[in-house]
Amino acid sequence: MTNHWLDRSEYPFKSNYFKVDGYNLHYIDEGQGATILFVHGTPSWSFDYRNIIKELKLDYRCIAIDHMGFGLSDKPENYDYSTQNHSKTLGKFIFDKQLENLTLVVHDFGGPIGLNFAIQHSDKISNLIILNSWLWSSRTDPDFRKLSKILRSPWLLFLYRCLNFSARYVLPGTFGYHKISGRILKQYTKPFANRTQRNGTLAFARSLLNDQEWFEELWSKKQAIARKRTLFIWGMRDPVIKPKYLEKFCSGFNDSTTVRLEKSGHFPQEEQPEIVSESIFNFLAEGNR
Repeated sequence: MTNHWLDRSEYPFKSNYFKVDGYNLHYIDEGQGATILFVHGTPSWSFDYRNIIKELKLDYRCIAIDHMGFGLSDKPENYDYSTQNHSKTLGKFIFDKQLENLTLVVHDFGGPIGLNFAIQHSDKISNLIILNSWLWSSRTDPDFRKLSKILRSPWLLFLYRCLNFSARYVLPGTFGYHKISGRILKQYTKPFANRTQRNGTLAFARSLLNDQEWFEELWSKKQAIARKRTLFIWGMRDPVIKPKYLEKFCSGFNDSTTVRLEKSGHFPQEEQPEIVSESIFNFLAEGNR
């Protein structure tokens, strides 16, 4: 599989593929030791964890997948891109690779995708690391009500399919003080080269409208993982998933540590990777004492 746009100096990892319903799901598997599994959101891919993995792979086995329709995974036109199906696929991957005692790192939509698996199979999870995400319905949130008007717009299909709106415009707009460069932004826009490859991001946008009850259901089942050692790393300048989401998370997880990054927006792992890496390393080292 050739991706001429891929910057191998930024992403110097060996590509691996896992078959799902006849399609290729891309993942990287770097380093040795206890396993850390990274689950991305939208419109990103395993690339956004690259700087964290470069550091942590010296002491840990770091695995990061690309959801179907994202990154270097296949992007079939006719496929179930629902959030629930991404979570099922993650489960298939974990069982096939016989992964145990996982530290699960989730961000954005990776939260409901990864934490749904964790709730169902809590015996496989040792630690949780959560970056700017959610696990409940936002229906009553005033910000979400404004957003839902856009999500219901007949222009949504045009914006996402024709303009690559999520990667080209939404993603850079969510950064804090550390703005994304044009060179790095290209690594997020190029996986969605044409309109036929943009069904994944469109499906996540629709999930925000259609899956609020499912998100709330996950929150109601959180007790299965509420006592797991949990690290929250939060970009406090996130214009979408604001600090009040962090406070709600903290209220539901009994054994948590929080790192607040005052200058980061929605992508702390992209904006301040050194602090994120160090925070994860210290958190895991503390748990091994």
